[in-house]
Amino acid sequence: MYIGDYLARRELYSPDKLAFIDAGKSPEWRLTFRDANRRANKLANWLKSQGVEKGDRVAILGRDGYEHLDLFFACSKIGAIHTALNWRSHWRELLEIFNYTNPKILIFSDDFKESVANLITNYQLPILHLDGDGLPNSLPFESTLQSAPDSAVTCPSLEAEDIAALIFTGGTTGLPKAAEVSHRMIAWNTLNTVIHDVTHNDVYLNVFPMFHTGGLFVYTLPQVIFGGTTILIRAFDPAQVLNLLEREKVTIFAAVPTMYQMLTTAPNWDSVDLSALRFCTSGGAPLPVSLVDKYTAEKNIRFKQGFGMTEFGPGIFALAPEDAIRKAGSIGRPNFFVDAQIVGEQNQFLGPNEAGELVLKGQSYCSGYFNNPEATKAATDERGYFHTGDVAYVDDEGYFYIVDRKKDMFISGGENVYPAEIERVLYQHPAVHMCAVIGLPDAKWGEVGKACVVLKSGQTTEEEELLKFMTERLAKYKVPKSVSFMEALPISAAGKILKRELREKFI
Repeated sequence: MYIGDYLARRELYSPDKLAFIDAGKSPEWRLTFRDANRRANKLANWLKSQGVEKGDRVAILGRDGYEHLDLFFACSKIGAIHTALNWRSHWRELLEIFNYTNPKILIFSDDFKESVANLITNYQLPILHLDGDGLPNSLPFESTLQSAPDSAVTCPSLEAEDIAALIFTGGTTGLPKAAEVSHRMIAWNTLNTVIHDVTHNDVYLNVFPMFHTGGLFVYTLPQVIFGGTTILIRAFDPAQVLNLLEREKVTIFAAVPTMYQMLTTAPNWDSVDLSALRFCTSGGAPLPVSLVDKYTAEKNIRFKQGFGMTEFGPGIFALAPEDAIRKAGSIGRPNFFVDAQIVGEQNQFLGPNEAGELVLKGQSYCSGYFNNPEATKAATDERGYFHTGDVAYVDDEGYFYIVDRKKDMFISGGENVYPAEIERVLYQHPAVHMCAVIGLPDAKWGEVGKACVVLKSGQTTEEEELLKFMTERLAKYKVPKSVSFMEALPISAAGKILKRELREKFI
C-alpha cells in the first residue's frame, strides 16, 4: 500500500465499518470500506486494461453519486488523475477544457447525454454511461466495472507530489484553469480539517457538487482518511436533506448560506430532529446573523464558518461557533497549517486593520495549474505566497475580513462567477461595443450578475436577445440576471472600467 491507496489502507483498519451511503440511488447503496475498496480495484483494473497510465486524465460529467468516488479512488490506485467536469458548463466550454487536459476516457450520466453527443463529434474518446441507454458506442458503467477483476492494484512510483485530481476554477482570461490537487495537498488539507474538530466516528452528509473542491475535499476525503461515514445525494433537496440528517444521525453538515435558508422553508423543518448534529459549517459567503439566530433558537445548532478556495483547499480559515455573532462578517482565523498575511501595493506586509491583498502560504496549496506554466508562475510571489486577489484586513484579535475582490469575481449561490468569462462571450455579439459584468446583492443567491453594455453606433439589440445569446454559450448560473444599456462606462485615467462605480450606481 502507498500514499494513493486510501481505501486499501482504510480496509486494513476498519473493513466492516459503514463508509458510504448513496441516498441518490433507489434502493440506496450502503458500502463498507471493504466494499468500496473492491469496487475501486475493479475499476482500476478496467482502466489499466484500456491503457490508462500514471498521469493520464479520466473525466466524469455526472450528477453526484458514488461513481465519482469509484473513479477518484481507482485513479489514485494507478496514479491517474480524476477530472470532474462542471455539469453546469456549456458543451463548448467543456470542449475547450478537453482540448488542453486531453482526457483518455469520459464517464457521463444521462442528464448530460446531449452535451456529450456534441462533445464527441469534436473530440473522440471512449465513453461510459452511468444510467439510461447511453449513446452509440458507450459502455454501461456498472456492468463494465463488475466485469473486471478485483485484484489489488498499485502504482509503486507514486509520490506525494503526484497529482490526484484536477479541480477547475474560473480564469481571469475567460478560460477555466485546472488546479492540480496533489496527494500532498489532500493530506495537509485533512490535517487542517481534523484539527477543525473531526473525529473517527463522524457521519457527514455532502450536498456540494463532486466537481467542486467542496464536494471532494471539505469533509469527504478527510472522512475516508479518518474512517467516518459519508452520505451522498444526487442533488440538493431540502426535505430529503432534513430527513437524512435525522434518520442517519448526521454529526457534521456543511452548506452555503443559500442552502441553509432553503432548509428553513422545507415542509419538514418544524418537525425534524437535528439533535445529533455536533456542528454545521457554512462557507461560500457570509452567513447572515438572522439565520444563525434562527438555527440556534429553533434547532440548537452550533455554526462554524469557513473560507476556502480551489487552489488552497477548503480548509483555510475557520470561525468558531462562539464567534459567529461577535465576529459576524469575518471569515475567521487561519487554520493550523496556513500562513495568512495582508500585503500592500508594493507587496509589503501590512498591520492590523489595514486593507490589502490576502496572500496565503502552506502545504495545502495546489501544485499549480495544469498545462499552464505562465499562470502557475504568476500565482505566487518570490516568497512563495499565493495571491488570492481578495482585498481583506485582519483585526487586532487575528480575525480576517474580506472587503472586496480584486479580480472582480462574485459568488452566486455558492458558485464562483468570473465576469471575464461572461464579458468574453458578450464581446462576440455583433452589437456590443463595450461591456462590464458586476455582481449585485441578492436576497436568495447572495449575489447575481448584471451586464452593463454600450452598443456600437447604429446597432440595436434587446435585453432578451443578449440574455439568450449568453445562455447559448455559458453555463446557466453564469448568465447575468439582467442587462442595462448605457451611453458609456466609467473609465479610469489608466483606461480601466471602474466596476466599483457601476456597483455603487446599481446598488
